[in-house]
Amino acid sequence: MKGDRLTDRRTGLERWLRQLPGAALRDAERDCLQELLESLFGYYLVRVEAADWGPLSLDRRRIRLTVEIVPEGVAAGYGSLSIQSEAEQLAIASDSIDVVVLQHTLDFCHDPHQVLREAERILIPEGKLIIVGFNPWGGWGLWRLFRRYNGVAPWRARFLSRRRLHDWLALLGFDLSHSQPLFYRPPVTRRWLMEHLNFLERIGPRWHLPLAAVTVCLAVKRVSTLTPVRPNWKIASSLLGGRRIEPTTRSGRG
Repeated sequence: MKGDRLTDRRTGLERWLRQLPGAALRDAERDCLQELLESLFGYYLVRVEAADWGPLSLDRRRIRLTVEIVPEGVAAGYGSLSIQSEAEQLAIASDSIDVVVLQHTLDFCHDPHQVLREAERILIPEGKLIIVGFNPWGGWGLWRLFRRYNGVAPWRARFLSRRRLHDWLALLGFDLSHSQPLFYRPPVTRRWLMEHLNFLERIGPRWHLPLAAVTVCLAVKRVSTLTPVRPNWKIASSLLGGRRIEPTTRSGRG
């Protein structure tokens, strides 16, 4: 994606989130994320955003500081700390963050795999990565086939398949802990119809209907375990002319 086209898509997404069906999806994602974050602990949470998805009400006893990463031109202000930075190059130290949230960030970025690499870099070992993305094989994915060329967000976004995302996470050293489909109603714009179809949110998970608009994934950064190898100081005497070399030891603190 080129920079100007990406900015246009983000601007369109902002408008789309202020009306149906975007507003209904935003509310559903907010409730899902807050429920998921209730089980997580840590000092720092980084939320890398492609648009204003609204604030999250977090328990300060579980997450002390929220850092909001927004691209240039996107409004900020509800995080404890806001930083303007592109998702592919985060201005954050490595191995310093407990939780990273990518809410449709992979759908609206230049290089989704690089964004995941940056998330892996800044997370501490056993750190948690939460990804929210559109489902290409659900009801909204099918709708996208007919609407993607009209230039309206989010239909021009990148819909990543769950299989591809899982492969990328495994390659970067993540273990998938939780995967949840979300929002089973179609992208209708009439409020009365959206409310009438609310029963799909009850029967969708129960009957495993393949209609979910988005997928929410929780992954854990794997800890590398290295097996120490004891050095072999006994070198063949034939190579040393019959002499034996012992390791030199140092005492004290130098």
